[in-house]
Order: sequence, then C-alpha cells, then structure tokens
Amino acid sequence: MKHINSIILLTSFLFCQNEPESTQNLLSENLKPFQAFISKTFKGEFANSTPEKPVYDISRWERALNGNAIRIMHSVNNGEYGGESIVMWDTKKESLVSWYFTTAGFYTQATLHFEDEKLISIEDVTGNDNGITQVKAIIEFFPDGNMLNSSKYFMNGNWVDGHKIYYMEAPDAKVVFK
Repeated sequence: MKHINSIILLTSFLFCQNEPESTQNLLSENLKPFQAFISKTFKGEFANSTPEKPVYDISRWERALNGNAIRIMHSVNNGEYGGESIVMWDTKKESLVSWYFTTAGFYTQATLHFEDEKLISIEDVTGNDNGITQVKAIIEFFPDGNMLNSSKYFMNGNWVDGHKIYYMEAPDAKVVFK
C-alpha cells in the first residue's frame, strides 16, 4: 500500500510539472479579476511608518485548489505578525468569500464584492484580544499594478480607522513566519 501511495504521489507531481504554465495560472471565472496579482509578491508601507520605526507588510498572492481559490500570505516586519487568507467563490451565497488566519491566534470569515475598481470585504472576527468584532477592508487596485489597502475596525460599538498600506510589486521580497 505504501508503494502504491508513493507511485500516486510521484505521478501527480510529474503531471503537475508537465502541465503548461498557462494552465497552472488559470483561475475560475469568478476569480478572474485577481489574475494580474497571481504569482506576485508585494511590499507595502504602512501610512504610520516612520524612518525611525518602519512598518511594512509583504504579501504573496497565489493560485490555489486548481484555480478555484486564491491564497494570500502576508507578514509584517519579518514575521512580527502575519496571516494567510483563502478566497473562493461561494455558489450558495453567490459571492466571493474568504477565511483569514493569523499568527495572533484570531481568524476572520468574510464576504467580498467589487465596487468601482475596489475590493470591499466585511469580515467577522473571532478571538481578537483587542475587542475587534468586525473589519471592513477596502483594496483599491491601480492600473500600474499597485494597490492601496485601508481598513476600519468595529470595536466597543464603534467603527474606528484601522491601517492604510500602499503596496508596490516587489518580486524579491519574502513572506516570513517565525
């Protein structure tokens, strides 16, 4: 049995390696708006970053689950904080949905939609120690391939400004988890 499993794994690996690159990058129809970001890494600087105390985020976007999902990994300041998201189309909700898991131990579930060249997500937060129960994130995609991510947090009954990060493509940057 162990021998059969090894053959199956080896065969799968070989077929994946021989798959044309164009097929390896295909996304399902509802994920096509993300195509330009797949297989790319971005470096973003937080709006409150200073030369004395720089704060930056590295974000990597990948095709997942045979093109039926997008995997986004990110880390802040070489692994001080990070997380991983999976974005998929939910046929029952007829909407994009995501799950985000963090190194801080909390996670979110979200619905997403596009509005005027912006991706808007409303995330329900579970397990945040700071009292955040929802996050509204807006990602604005620019024609030059850069993007702006801004957020608001719902905590203690009020919406408060969250982060603002301007990203540019950075092919040599690496997402780091400790």
